Parts: sequence; C-alpha cells; structure tokens
Amino acid sequence: MKEYDRAAAVAYAHRWAYGRNPAYYNFDALGGDCTNFASQCLYAGGGVMNYRPTFGWFYRSANDRSPSWTGVPFFYNFLTRTDGSPGPLAEETTLERCSPGDFVQLRFGPGRFGHTPIIVAMGETPTLSNTLVAAHTFDTDYKPLSGYGFEELRFLRILGSIW
Repeated sequence: MKEYDRAAAVAYAHRWAYGRNPAYYNFDALGGDCTNFASQCLYAGGGVMNYRPTFGWFYRSANDRSPSWTGVPFFYNFLTRTDGSPGPLAEETTLERCSPGDFVQLRFGPGRFGHTPIIVAMGETPTLSNTLVAAHTFDTDYKPLSGYGFEELRFLRILGSIW
C-alpha cells in the first residue's frame, strides 16, 4: 500500500480553498464542488486513480470522470470498498481517530450525506469546535465543524492507496 501524504493533501486544501485549480472543472453550478475539491486534495496526497468506468475514482475532464470523484455518496462507497482494486482506501471511524488530511461527510437533513470537507487541523483532544476543515461550494478554510448545522457526521480515515 502506498502511504498517504497528509501534509501534501492539507497544503493543497489551503492553497485552493478560496480558489479553483484550472486543471479541474468547477462544479459549483452543477450541484456543488465540495467532493471534487476533496478528491483533488486526496489525489494531491498521493492518491492513485482507478480508471474503472462507473465504479472507479478518476478525473480526466469535466465529462470524463467517475461518479466517485464528484459525488458525496459515491466518494464514500469507493473509499470504503473491499474489492482490493487500485486507488485510495479509507475506513469509517470516529473523530478521535482522525488526523488532518482525513475527510468528514455531513448530512444536513433527511436523506443522504451532502457535503465532504477535508480536515486541516485538530486540537490535541479533538472536538467539533477545534476540528477545522476546508471545503468548496461554500468556500472555507479553518472552519470549525461546530460551525455547520448538521444532523449527522461520518468520518473517513485515509489508510493509503492500493497500487
């Protein structure tokens, strides 16, 4: 398994939190850019793309990408897969087991999860107030998780990438 470079993922998040990398399409007008940004951060940390149609994790262009690159539930499903296919791998975990470079998904109301920020900083004893995130759609950096009005959270700890 290839090691995940958390510092590189977080540095990318800070660099592009309030801007858009011209190498990637901005999906704000097409339902939001949060998971596109999360995928970019993950890739910057050493993600290995998986070019399997439909069920992989990749980006070539706005019209040639996997659903998991830009869709909140698909991002979760890909990262937590158990089939051994190439690409980044994560486990759902608790806040206490997370580190900067991991991801959180938020559910704001009935239905499915709808937002994917990256954790950029945490207190020594993590709480929702001292766990800070960066995200797109409603661009932010160093925002406390407690600043969101959510119904449910789930945390994704990145384990590395399968080659």
